[in-house]
Amino acid sequence: MKDDDLVVRAGSEAHGPYALDIGPERAGWAHCALRVLELDPGGSQLLSTEDSEWIVLPLTGGCTVLVDGEIIELHGRAGVFDAVTDFAYVPRDADVQISSGAGGRFALAGAKCGRRLPARYGPAPEVPVELRGSGSCSRQVHNFAAADTFECDRLIAVEVLTPGGNWSSFPPHKHDEHRPGEESELEEIYYFEIAGAGPGYHRVSPSRPGGTDLLAEVRSGDTVLIPDGWHGPSMATPGHDMYYLNVMAGPGAAREWLISDHPDHGWIRTTWDDQPVDPRLPLYTAPEDAVPEDAAPDSESERPR
Repeated sequence: MKDDDLVVRAGSEAHGPYALDIGPERAGWAHCALRVLELDPGGSQLLSTEDSEWIVLPLTGGCTVLVDGEIIELHGRAGVFDAVTDFAYVPRDADVQISSGAGGRFALAGAKCGRRLPARYGPAPEVPVELRGSGSCSRQVHNFAAADTFECDRLIAVEVLTPGGNWSSFPPHKHDEHRPGEESELEEIYYFEIAGAGPGYHRVSPSRPGGTDLLAEVRSGDTVLIPDGWHGPSMATPGHDMYYLNVMAGPGAAREWLISDHPDHGWIRTTWDDQPVDPRLPLYTAPEDAVPEDAAPDSESERPR
């Protein structure tokens, strides 16, 4: 695909109440989707989940999710740079109503799936908050729907906060081919917000001839689609913290996130033990510091997000 197809600028894929509406058809792939729903105070939106499972994740504000006769109250947060948020899982083949008394913005991360799992509430205190990397590669990861932390059928989703001047998604990595036990095939969406209206940058380099080759300046509300390739780094410019939401799904029989590091850059991991984590982190913690250190998955240290 061309760069113009892979970089979705804020507002360019807005439809009705959705500031962003990226489905598999628009992305040019088969599995994952992302919408950003904007509700005015007292606003409400109906969602027919059809053949996909979805997570309702507050970006700003709180909301009420009505699904399968169950009411799920989401307290939400003031903004992505302010707090860990709670979230709601809604299954395929459901009619969902999302309402907000005070208004807000809500990410809907979705993936086509086979199984119909029950609707569930994800409390903010149970979201594993991890500090990953060190030095200028330090970042904060919220593994709210990582493959080994919250049950979904196909959907994988995490949030990443990168202090200004730091690099995330480094070393560059890929997950664009199925190699049992080594790499899983996953489509991926990066949705960005940048503090202080500053720019950030995101790189994707080709993993095969004719593959994705992209260096994009990104600002709040921009989205990057990654069908293949070595993705990373995501670069936060000095003075402008970077947030991104990752949404992933693929065709593999198992819901797993297995990656390959770029052979020219994987060595950077060996330097991390000799450097301190950026003292600005964590930018914030889960409410009540409820998630113990040993609650993070054992494989977290291998993840480059």
